[in-house]
Order: sequence, then structure tokens, then C-alpha cells
Amino acid sequence: MRQVHEAGAKLFVDYSGKRPHVVDPATGQSIEVELFVAALGASNLTYAEATPTQRGEDWIASHVRALEFYGGVTGAIVPDQLKSGVTRACLYEPEVQRTYEELARHYGTTVLPARPKHPRDKAKVEVAVLVAQRWILARLRHETFFSLATLNARIAELLAELNDRQMRGYGASRRALFESIERAALRPLPVDRFEFATWKLATVHVDYHIEITGHFYSVDHSFIHERVDVRFTDRIVEVFIRGERHTSHVRSFVRGRHTTKPEHMPKAHQKHAEWSPSRMQSWAATIGKSTVALVGLILEERTHPEQGYRSCLGIIRLGKRYGIERLEAACGRALGAQARSYRHVESILKHGLDRVPLAEEKAGGTPVEHENIRGRGYYH
Repeated sequence: MRQVHEAGAKLFVDYSGKRPHVVDPATGQSIEVELFVAALGASNLTYAEATPTQRGEDWIASHVRALEFYGGVTGAIVPDQLKSGVTRACLYEPEVQRTYEELARHYGTTVLPARPKHPRDKAKVEVAVLVAQRWILARLRHETFFSLATLNARIAELLAELNDRQMRGYGASRRALFESIERAALRPLPVDRFEFATWKLATVHVDYHIEITGHFYSVDHSFIHERVDVRFTDRIVEVFIRGERHTSHVRSFVRGRHTTKPEHMPKAHQKHAEWSPSRMQSWAATIGKSTVALVGLILEERTHPEQGYRSCLGIIRLGKRYGIERLEAACGRALGAQARSYRHVESILKHGLDRVPLAEEKAGGTPVEHENIRGRGYYH
């Protein structure tokens, strides 16, 4: 069937079967790269560039640069059903790759994959690929390029000549037809350039974190063991649960480390994470000088401050049970006896020694009460 292409309606995209190559300057090895080709339906204006691979990131980046080359967006983009663009090939309902769909939404267009094994559905780009092979690749075969950038600079020069060359059947060049019939029909480009994103299914680990390229990001602890969708770019990591955006994190490339939001932690973990040496001292200051001094000594004498956290937390709980006045007195007595632990303070409060003045104890010879001292009565 004869196809009629309206101005601004479709952009056809494909890769060339024949590939250019670059030379590794260190080893002299020749490395094949891909040639991406795009062509507008009405004017045949052609875009071409070399990319390292046909993988998703290169595929999407080529589309972005092609649209910027044209300075506008067509109503639809017609690709082949290659894996970078179509996750499930089908004659009737092909499944477009998720990031490719995002690109289409960003630019206000749609993706219409050609039918499998029906090259005539994208005849425009099939012809454009053949022309690019003859007018660009053929002229590059005797030239040597040591980087992709220099290769693409040369392709851009030859592409300008191709688009300015008059076509016999039209009596005008691709560039002239584009300027006269198609430029005005293109939709404007959005203000922001599309940013490539990768989608991944991840499982929330028992520590309520998911793993992305070796770094771990927190998810609310109530979703432990669930499968979630993760979208990540070079800047941000977004987590989606049942189709809704749950949280986001600034992307980190430090492997083996964790990025955690406090609100994602269970209450017990939140309380534990909130404690620090300075906070312990601030709390002790609300009780009294003796408590401040005892807490400071406990934290100082431990090899690592966190080793003293439990002792200090235990002393805090004693204040709730016995009252802050008795706790302050017990800490003072513990300092006098050089007893610097939770168990010493608990024993003093348990036996009521905090209520016995030190002077009276010395005068009356009041025996020292401690859980580890058996006393004279133990042996009778």
C-alpha cells in the first residue's frame, strides 16, 4: 500500500547493520561501534550518530540528540522491535520498554513499534540507513578515528552534505523540504532535557533497605520482604510500591554504605539511633552535676562511646523508676565509691543507700551494702 507521510507525523529510527569502528590508541585494536539513524517521514531529513552499543542508555540518548537535531518532536516515533525499545515483541500489542515510554511522555509523543518482520512499516528509515551506509560509512572506510567524539564530528560533516544534497525524485534537498514543509509542523521541545532512568525490581531486606549498584537505601520497615519498583538516575533513587511513589533518596555511588531516613526505622531503632555522647550528656544535665560527671566517666572509660550507651540508658530508666532526686544522690554516692556502672547505681537505689548521708555513714560505721558483699550473717 502506498504510504502518505504527513509533515510532523512520524520519526523513524533504526540501527545500521554495517558498523563504523574506532581504534584504541593504547592497543591499536579496532573496535566496532553502532550507527544510529533517524529520518523524518515527510522531508526525509536524516540524523546519524555513532554510539558504543545498542543498549538502553545509548538508545535513549540517541533519541534525545536526534530530537534536538530536528529542533522539535513528531506525533509518533516508529522503531523496530529491538530489545532496547520493546521488552515483549508482538504483532498486535508490543510492550514498550518502561524508560522508552517515559521518554515519549516527556516529549509529548508516542511510540509505535513496526510489526516484526515488516520492514516496509519503517521504509523511510530503511532507505535512510542505506543512504547513510553509502554516503557516510563508505567515505569513512579509509579514515582512522581514535575516539567516538572525533568519529561523530566527521559523521556530522558528512551528514550536513547528505541533507543539503538535492534528491532527484523531489527536486529539492532534505534540508530544503524540512524548512519548507516540516519544521513548522513539529511540536516544540520541552524546557528540560530528558534524563535517562533505569527501572529495577528489588526486594526489601530484613534491615528495611534495598540494594542499587552496591549501595543500600531505606524503605519503611513495614515493607520488609516485599518486592518494589525502583527508578534511578545519576542523581536520584525513587521507590514505588504498588504503583505509587513511596520515597526517594539522593543517589550515592559509595559501595557497601547505607542511606537511611529516620522515619523508615522501627521505633526502637529510631530511639537507639538518636542517642549520641552529646545527647547523653545533655540528658544528664537535666538531672544534676553528679549524674553529668558519672555519665561522662562511663563514656570516657569505654574504648568506644557506644559501649557505654547501654549503661547510660539503664541509668536513665532508673530515674523513671526512682525519681530524679534519688538518682542524682545515687550517682553522687557512686562517684564517691568510684563505682562507674549501671549495676552500682541500681544497687545503691535498691538498698536505699542514696538516702543515707555520707557523714552519718562514716560516723555510725554503717556497713556498705552491695549485691556482691555477703556480710557476716552469711556464714552463720
